[in-house]
Amino acid sequence: MVDSNKGKVVLVGAGPGDVGLLTLSGKQWLQKADVILYDHLVNPDMVRFTQKSAEMIYVGKKEGVASMEQEQINHLLISKAREGKIVIRLKGGDPFLFGRGGEEIQAVQKAGIPFIIVPGVSSVTGVAAYAGIPLTHRHLSSTLSIITGSNEKNQGDIHIDWEKIAARSGTLVFLMGARKLPLIVEKLMKFGKSPDTPIAVVQWGTTARQKTWTGTLGTIVEISEKDKISPPALTIIGEVVSLKPIIEWYEHLPLFGKTVLVTRKGDQAESMIDRLRELGAEPFFFPVIETVAPDDWSPLDNALNNLSQYDGLIFTSVNGVRFFAERLKAIEQDIRELKGVRVYTIGPKTAEAVRDLGIRVDVVPENFVAESLIESIKNIKGQRFLLPRAKVAREILPEQLREMGATIDVVPAYQTILPSPSVDALEKRLKEGSIDVITFTSSSTVTNFLTLTGKKLLPEIKKTKIACIGPITAKTAQDAGLNVDIMPDQYTVSSLLDAIENH
Repeated sequence: MVDSNKGKVVLVGAGPGDVGLLTLSGKQWLQKADVILYDHLVNPDMVRFTQKSAEMIYVGKKEGVASMEQEQINHLLISKAREGKIVIRLKGGDPFLFGRGGEEIQAVQKAGIPFIIVPGVSSVTGVAAYAGIPLTHRHLSSTLSIITGSNEKNQGDIHIDWEKIAARSGTLVFLMGARKLPLIVEKLMKFGKSPDTPIAVVQWGTTARQKTWTGTLGTIVEISEKDKISPPALTIIGEVVSLKPIIEWYEHLPLFGKTVLVTRKGDQAESMIDRLRELGAEPFFFPVIETVAPDDWSPLDNALNNLSQYDGLIFTSVNGVRFFAERLKAIEQDIRELKGVRVYTIGPKTAEAVRDLGIRVDVVPENFVAESLIESIKNIKGQRFLLPRAKVAREILPEQLREMGATIDVVPAYQTILPSPSVDALEKRLKEGSIDVITFTSSSTVTNFLTLTGKKLLPEIKKTKIACIGPITAKTAQDAGLNVDIMPDQYTVSSLLDAIENH
């Protein structure tokens, strides 16, 4: 029985690349982590599951060069856990498959530290599945051999019984073998494998950068030298490779190979990121907005304590609904106070959030902007409205309602602040041209994004496709000197993604 008050080490397999292949248990532990030691091939997008306060420590190894020796990693795991912290050792694939997970847990166990092991989807099974290659098939292969393709300390050979491996009739999978591919092919053919044996090399498997080369033992080295195949790559050898043209699916998804930058804040980005993954894109998560409580609750509290004085309640965002509901509960009021108050929302997602509270929505305008809502509100002279919203927002809605003879109380339910994410990874991707689309879902995402990236990245940003959710956001982007390439007819995230796919 693990004492939850003591520090512990949790060994978590992060899967082969696609964030969607992280297990539910792995995600839950990331959400609890105080310290995370992560490897080179762990998808950095997983950081969105962590607490803001979590300490991130890179301990990865790239192309055989370690950033930290194994003994140092073991020491870190033990020392951080002894501070009473939940320490996550986050490793690509499955940590017990050529991942030194066993060695690390031996060290932790010897030090008397409690530990938990969360297996991960191995690159062996995950990458093969995304490449459309079944590792076993009752008519082609009934055995599977998994072999390391790397060596220690740059030794020329790999310590493998090549004669026995070459004699096996089933599927052979070599991990981390891109640099040793000529040696692997040479040894297998030397000990009897036919030069006509099918082979596939899959690079960056399960990500939008996935690329697969197929050939035979006799041709793959020439192909590799011509196309300069580099790590990370998985090599699959055997007759099952011949099924790839029939079963391949991932590389045919509509947005496969495209990287789409998501600037929405964390808790609102999930559905957008999930949909992008379903379309085959690589979502690059770079939140530029954070919502927090207002500096002073009293204006909202006063309104909530006197809801019966209002004829109408207007919500312009999901955030407004969330903070309104949370504050209503905090001051021990409830939705029964809204009896007789008409509820207006801008956008279907906002309306859905209101309905989830058990409140009926009276008006959702045809177009999801303030101007359309104004047109939908009739005969309001003398009526009083409550608008709980962000501390800073467009004034067009309250101004025009007042001109129409209504009284409107605009109260801050939340405020948006500028987060401080690291720009290094984004800068690298922009400069290498590997971001295909930048998405903006509000004017503030445009403004904040350009503030965070600064003037030096503006030339690279201008080379990238810009997708805006609607005309107000598009105008902000254009005023900032950006060309807007994509904008949907309906101003929703779902329609924005449809427009990106069509483009």
